[in-house]
Amino acid sequence: MAHFKRILLKLSGESMQGKSQNNIDPLVLDSFAKEILPLFKAGVQIAIVIGGGNIFRGLEGNSKGFDRVQGDYMGMLATVINGMAIQSTFEQLNMPTHILSGIEINPLCEKMNRRHAIELLEQGKIVIISGGTGNPFFTTDTAAALRAVEIKADIILKGTRVDGVYSEDPEKNPDARKFDNISFDDVYKKKLKVMDMTAFTICHENNMPIIVFNMNKENNLSKIVLEGKNEGTIVNS
Repeated sequence: MAHFKRILLKLSGESMQGKSQNNIDPLVLDSFAKEILPLFKAGVQIAIVIGGGNIFRGLEGNSKGFDRVQGDYMGMLATVINGMAIQSTFEQLNMPTHILSGIEINPLCEKMNRRHAIELLEQGKIVIISGGTGNPFFTTDTAAALRAVEIKADIILKGTRVDGVYSEDPEKNPDARKFDNISFDDVYKKKLKVMDMTAFTICHENNMPIIVFNMNKENNLSKIVLEGKNEGTIVNS
């Protein structure tokens, strides 16, 4: 029996590049699908929010002369492209999916609707939520926090390239301390980077726990969701 019934998995757009020079690496998509397949077979209800930084990031566009609002909308479209790539890969493994989005794009994706999303999850479909919040100036971290609260997820699983939350950047300081568990308040006090402040505040105010873990480590997702093991850092009240 799964440790969590309904999860929201947050993936960065950059994670889809892998070691490839292309924006989307099919090998990475295949590895993601194979990590999620055991959860799907176990009956876990799965929602996924994906970033778009591998294709276009609004803030970077702003630094290159793009209007910030226009750049953010371009970034939202990038998340839709990533969502379509995930959908195609998952359905090759017979995992039915449905794309919802903060911005409606017929015939590719419907507008995000909380009730519809929950209905789809209860029907056994993996719900890919793209398009951010549908508004400029908000990150996909904020979208993940908002959608997790909307669909009443048990937890947000934030897949990264490190195995949790550290006192400092472990890639810069090998002596950085890893936290197995940490409270929302301590994250504020220590000024640790878990999510952007808007996203983190949404989670804090709605008691939405977060697990930060290494998505690239084989079977990590199954250990966390199906076995209840702590393979990262748990952030909660």
